Amino acid sequence: MKNYFDLTGQVAIVTGCSTGLGVQMAKALASQGCAIVPIARRLDKLQEVAAMLTSTYGVQAHPVRCDITSTENVEAMVKEVMEKFGRIDILINNAGTGAVAPAEDITDEQFANEMNIDLFGSFKVARAVAKAAMIPSRYGRIINIASMYGLVGNKIAPASPYHAAKGGVVNLTRALAAEWGKYGITVNSICPGYFVTPLTKETLDSQWFQDYAKGAIPQERYGIEGELDTAALFLSSPASSYVTGVALPVDGGYTCM
Repeated sequence: MKNYFDLTGQVAIVTGCSTGLGVQMAKALASQGCAIVPIARRLDKLQEVAAMLTSTYGVQAHPVRCDITSTENVEAMVKEVMEKFGRIDILINNAGTGAVAPAEDITDEQFANEMNIDLFGSFKVARAVAKAAMIPSRYGRIINIASMYGLVGNKIAPASPYHAAKGGVVNLTRALAAEWGKYGITVNSICPGYFVTPLTKETLDSQWFQDYAKGAIPQERYGIEGELDTAALFLSSPASSYVTGVALPVDGGYTCM
């Protein structure tokens, strides 16, 4: 019986991998035999994640502290990973932030910070990984974590910089897919809807949000842990070699209305 999701022997970098969705996706890849390089700014958290991945799934996990807004940090991180493993097969660009405020009150600094982390940061990591590992090996799977808010607007939580940055991530994905396809690299984006993470739990568990979800989301609920796993595995798989440039919403149907 063929396991289409088998990632044995492969190496994945997952940014924003100290908590939340990054850790969930790292666990999904590790469950299929993939070595994981968790990336974030808090080394203590990364070390906990790496220890958990190794003890639970028996895979190598090599945490690296990295600020993705720093080109020097990113290039040093990629160099370290290549020295340790000699390959990078998968990149999940998950690191991000989110400023919530009415558009008329958003500061220049808030807008610039959002772009610098979500959009420019994702590009910096993709650029470094492609140049050092994927283009030379003529193989790669890059998955950019955008958002359903990169596809539509919203009335519940004003976040114009986030919408702009994630919309940029969606089209950056298409541009890189078009440019790097000739090297055997696929570049896709996942556009998650509302998912429970340490940052969102308080909001999502509130009664006003539960009421909103019933009207705004066809499945009438938010996403739970594990519901992003197969999307990440599908786009990471060697078997998905003819899928590139897509924006895959995992949103309970939010963007279909």
